[in-house]
Amino acid sequence: MAVSQRRTSKTRKRKRRTHFKIGVPGMVVCPNCGEMKLSHRVCKACGHYDGRAVVQPKEDEETDAE
Repeated sequence: MAVSQRRTSKTRKRKRRTHFKIGVPGMVVCPNCGEMKLSHRVCKACGHYDGRAVVQPKEDEETDAE
């Protein structure tokens, strides 16, 4: 087994690891309202998940104030 003669610097180690990036999260179209949402999550626009209304969507406070 090869043993390094010198310590690997932080910069060299981090350069070697730069190609690994976390991918973009899986986005899908909500079947209820058509908005883009994260898969396996409740839709923020309409509050539906798996064909059921789970939560009430938040309305903008700005529109209520007018």
